[in-house]
Amino acid sequence: QVQLVESGGGLVQAGGSLRLSCAAPGTIFIVHPMGWYRQAPGQERELVARIYDTGDGNYADSVKGRFTISRDNAKKTVYLQMNSLKPEDTAVYFCNHLLQLWPWGQGTQVTVSS
Repeated sequence: QVQLVESGGGLVQAGGSLRLSCAAPGTIFIVHPMGWYRQAPGQERELVARIYDTGDGNYADSVKGRFTISRDNAKKTVYLQMNSLKPEDTAVYFCNHLLQLWPWGQGTQVTVSS
């Protein structure tokens, strides 16, 4: 079954940075608005960033000023630049259309140590 492919996660110390990538397989195309979501253990999946066809982004208060969402339409890829990471950012990160047009992928694990 077709899935978006998230990558770029890893283990970093608090204050560090990561850039996540969300790539669309050849059989599907990125359509906006797209969003980055995250799910921490025992918590619901939450939307942390969204990007519109204009390239403008919106962010959850918890990540505002630290995360930046962007895209490359030619590469069918959406990015999430995460700076000043905090332990509370630890979660599995997923991407999808805001209407969840595709199945959830495996996500990419982000772990921020104190």
